[in-house]
Amino acid sequence: MKKKAKEARIAAEKERLTTLMDGVPSSSAEVVKGLIERVSFMNVTLSELEEDINKNGSIELFKNGSQEFYKESASVKTYNTMINRYTAAVKELLRLVVENDKTKIGNPEVDEFMNFLTTRE
Repeated sequence: MKKKAKEARIAAEKERLTTLMDGVPSSSAEVVKGLIERVSFMNVTLSELEEDINKNGSIELFKNGSQEFYKESASVKTYNTMINRYTAAVKELLRLVVENDKTKIGNPEVDEFMNFLTTRE
C-alpha cells in the first residue's frame, strides 16, 4: 500500500474511533487519544498483513545452503504479535470509555461485558 493511502486510512480510522469516544472526561482524554492513534495504526497494518498473507500464503520456502524447508512467513509472525497487542489496546480503550460513562454503570449488559473483559486473558 502506498504511504499516502495508508496515512489516509489511518486518519479515517482515527476519525471513526474519535467519534465513538465522545464524552470521555478530560482526565482520560490524553490516554484515549494515544490509544486511538495506536489502535488506528495497528488496524490498518493488520489489514495490510492479512492481504499479504492471503496473497502469498502463511508459509514460505527457506533456503540455507543445501538445506530447504518451509517456515512461517515474516508477515504471519508480525501479524500474530500485532494482533495480541491490538486486542490489548482495544480492551483498554473500551475499559476507559465504559468506565468513564456514568450512564452505563449498573447496566447489566455493560457489567457483563466489563466482567468478560477483565477476566479474559
